Amino acid sequence: MNNDLFHVAEYIRLSRDDGDKAESNSIGSQKKLLADYIKGQKNFVLYDIYVDDGFTGTNYDRPAFRRMINDIESGNVNCIIVKDLSRFGRDYIETGRYLERYFPAQNVRFISVTDHIDSFVQSYDMLLPIKNIFNEQYARDISQKIHASIQTRQKAGEFIGAFASYGYRKSPFDKNKLITDEYAAGIVRRIFDLYNKGYGKLRIAGLLNAEGILCPSAYKNANGEHYRNASRTGAPSFWSYSTISRILQNEIYIGNMVQGRKTQHMRGKAQIKQPKDWIVVPDTHDAIIDRDTWQKTQNLLNRRTRNLDLSSGSSMLAGFLKCGDCGRALVKKNGASGICYCCGSYVRSGRQYCTPHRISCNTLEYILLNDLNAILHSMNDLSKVVKKQISDSSAAENTHTSEKKRIMTELERTGKLKKAVYEDYRDELISKEEFISYRQNYTAREELLTKQLENLEKTENPQNLSAAYDTPWIHHLLAHREIEQLDRTIVTAMLQEIKVFENKKIKVYYRFSDDTKD
Repeated sequence: MNNDLFHVAEYIRLSRDDGDKAESNSIGSQKKLLADYIKGQKNFVLYDIYVDDGFTGTNYDRPAFRRMINDIESGNVNCIIVKDLSRFGRDYIETGRYLERYFPAQNVRFISVTDHIDSFVQSYDMLLPIKNIFNEQYARDISQKIHASIQTRQKAGEFIGAFASYGYRKSPFDKNKLITDEYAAGIVRRIFDLYNKGYGKLRIAGLLNAEGILCPSAYKNANGEHYRNASRTGAPSFWSYSTISRILQNEIYIGNMVQGRKTQHMRGKAQIKQPKDWIVVPDTHDAIIDRDTWQKTQNLLNRRTRNLDLSSGSSMLAGFLKCGDCGRALVKKNGASGICYCCGSYVRSGRQYCTPHRISCNTLEYILLNDLNAILHSMNDLSKVVKKQISDSSAAENTHTSEKKRIMTELERTGKLKKAVYEDYRDELISKEEFISYRQNYTAREELLTKQLENLEKTENPQNLSAAYDTPWIHHLLAHREIEQLDRTIVTAMLQEIKVFENKKIKVYYRFSDDTKD
């Protein structure tokens, strides 16, 4: 790259969630302003324009932004121009990191046109953090106002969402109203009817798949809605047990608007709410299912709830069993010959996705018990098992100590910054308002770090690493070199994973050995 030239990246961002005004901050307005600025510079060459449309400024994981950073690190860009700081970002800490550390380290010039900031002309502006704080606070205030506005509309029974539930679609005259999609509604009625006639959820899903009926996500895409189910991987979309279950329990089909199932925070993290906290408004749209059918269905759902293992709903091997072919977890089933494990893909979706991989619980536990005892009898030095236990505990403690040290270092740094701000105010380098803003921010940061440290200290294990010797199963093995009966403690301590293949072939991976037992 020619050092006499600046290879410029125009960065443009717009997000209605940040409260951006359509006129002054529109994509077109930003492009024109930046293009006019570049025209007035003799040694500027435009490399590319990077546009993030619809991405919040409080999160820097934006596609165009990441592409720009890659071009910087590839040596293609050495100058960034934005309309103003809020277009670059609204998180003042992360914005400061880029402007104070990252860009100088990469020899990148940063220009914010309307803020009159140019890192090539003058050194870092001490008022810049204040502007960044205002940008973040503005985004937070707007986020809260938008959230409150959405809640008000939800409580009024308006539909607030990108996609209507299967069986409905948005009214072409009012996007906050739902109208019946007669084709999909017919499928919903059929699902309720089949269930009330005694069909199970898996059987209903299999029937719909066999008939080639599009599942909700595929149906939305077929209608041009560009829907993506975040819970699915790259596997084909099909009707499943969980899809049928959700439909049978969704009050929207009796005309009730159900929203507010989760809380979306400003930085993009969602928190799932309890059903009692959902916003439910009755009789907001036409019902697909009548009340009598609905109540009958709910009664059946409650009556059919059961545990496959009558003595316990859980398994000592839960989390360790995987299908050797598709990789899905094995699930417990009641079979003709007793309780067994089967491939989850087969159970939920049928033979076209995987085979049963069925194995009796008693058979599997018998094999594991005999194999473990055979290994223990052949071990010359049982202390290797204990050393492995201690090694794992030591690694966990090292991670814990490292995180604690990081928080304490950050807490100390924040304290120094807080003190430096006071000294700047005392020396009349900043105003009282600026000092108060700085102090409030650093105080809040200290409180957050202190709380993180307290939570970390609560999880500390006060016992010495030698406590690993006090684990009951180790005591048992050292005394008898024999396991009489498997339990969850032994399984968790000694097993890493079990893969089950067809014809009852299994592969066992142990924690204390690199060997695999077939």
